[in-house]
Amino acid sequence: MKVKVNDNVLVLTGKYKGKQGKVLKTYPGDGRVVVEGVNIVHKHEKARKANETSRIVTEEAPIDVSNVEVVCDKCGKATRVGHTVIDGKKVRVCKKCGASLDKAYVKKVKEQQAAAQEEAPKKRTRKRSKKAEETAPEGEEK
Repeated sequence: MKVKVNDNVLVLTGKYKGKQGKVLKTYPGDGRVVVEGVNIVHKHEKARKANETSRIVTEEAPIDVSNVEVVCDKCGKATRVGHTVIDGKKVRVCKKCGASLDKAYVKKVKEQQAAAQEEAPKKRTRKRSKKAEETAPEGEEK
């Protein structure tokens, strides 16, 4: 199954065709997903205790995973999911624009790149400035 929890998906068929929502739950064994605001059903809940009241509850029911397509965050289009290997890890990618669909992996890669760019130059300049201050005698300036 190429759809994961917290993916934004577009419903392709049925009563809710064209509606977008977030995946709340997946059932890989059954090939079904629960999408926020899609396939709303009413359940009758009986009062189990003396102080409770009976009520009708609305909730999302699962739909088949073949009826949804992942929406790419970068291009905003519903797309099929492709796979590629980046840094030895298999990552889901958008077949239309090539952007990564795995949000956790994208965030992790961006953090590593930002940390690598920031740390290297700063450390060198700090050490040099500290050494220059320590070696200069008091009262004299560079």
